[in-house]
Amino acid sequence: MKNANLHWWSVLLAAVGLSLSLGGCGKKQAENPAAYKSISDYFPIKVGERVVQMQLAVLPWEMQHGLMGRRDLGTDQGMIFIYAAPTRMSFYMRNTPTPLDIGFFSADGQLREVYQMYPFDERTVNSRSTTIQFALEMNQGWFKANDVKAGAQLDLKALVAALKARGLSPEAYGFRERNEQ
Repeated sequence: MKNANLHWWSVLLAAVGLSLSLGGCGKKQAENPAAYKSISDYFPIKVGERVVQMQLAVLPWEMQHGLMGRRDLGTDQGMIFIYAAPTRMSFYMRNTPTPLDIGFFSADGQLREVYQMYPFDERTVNSRSTTIQFALEMNQGWFKANDVKAGAQLDLKALVAALKARGLSPEAYGFRERNEQ
């Protein structure tokens, strides 16, 4: 009789647990927000007339790591570094085996400066301007080969959408409503 009661309680507990877990499944799925994208994801963002598949380096650890160790950057792929406010920028190529170009953009999205960077070179490449808010790293020669020169416009609306897709607040990076319209 003792084993029968134990069996009955086990069945009852299993049934209650099953009904709770099944009943909660639909509710939990409805409450979960859409999964946000990560630094590994690419976003199509125009620079001048060219669409670039950009990864967004936004968080401090993403900016510190950048393209270190990467050898797999495609022809129209790059990484954009997004800062909260305009500043003078400084980059180097520690542990970066791929030759790159870096384009510095002002807060209004205009390309101001482009420089070449060489594999594993730890000398800094500095922007001349103190009003730079975005830096785009591309394969070396990309800007010249695609005729993307100073004055080319970065698509800020697409950049704002990419930040939102990453689950980040565009306002935290200096964007206001005017940039989203």
